[in-house]
Amino acid sequence: MENTVENKRPPVMLYTEQTPNPETLKFVTNQMLYPKRTADFKDEDRELAEEWSPLAAALFAQTGVNGVYICNNFVTITKGHNFEWADIMLEVKSFIKNYLQEGKEVIKDGFEEVQAAQKAEELEHYEGEEAEIVVKIKNILETYVRPAVEMDGGNIEFKAYKEGVVSVVMQGACSGCPSSSVTLKTGIEGMLKRMVPQVTEVNAIMG
Repeated sequence: MENTVENKRPPVMLYTEQTPNPETLKFVTNQMLYPKRTADFKDEDRELAEEWSPLAAALFAQTGVNGVYICNNFVTITKGHNFEWADIMLEVKSFIKNYLQEGKEVIKDGFEEVQAAQKAEELEHYEGEEAEIVVKIKNILETYVRPAVEMDGGNIEFKAYKEGVVSVVMQGACSGCPSSSVTLKTGIEGMLKRMVPQVTEVNAIMG
């Protein structure tokens, strides 16, 4: 019976896409892994991965993997600087495909609530007009910025606002990307200045 169930599972299709960041590759599947949500795990977040993402924890055990970003139907992998994609890409691709084909857990239930609680806590100290500005900024990032950078295997999250200066966190392919600073200043900063006049500057924090 077990073999019959296994055979009924649709085959996993997996392909890679290059990103603007030479240190990252986007592994795209025909399955939804974390619908409409994001999970970003850096090398220093391995304990968080162990707690909440069996897939990310397993990927960190693979040679050369230094960061894991999961969103919708793709996984963005960041490699260590001392590794070449030619040496590790096929092994990582095969591992992800087999992992998903076996139907193993990607993100544990409850992680979304943990992230939401953290974000709510970060926003608690904003009041009055400042709180309204923060809401506008977050809506713009969610509506206009996230869909665009997601295509490149990354994400940009609001982090803080103070006296006109917006701080954002660069995730996935956006983190450490040589072109991300240009995108940030010429694209995102310009957009926020036009749509939220109180904004004077946007700075990046690498996620």
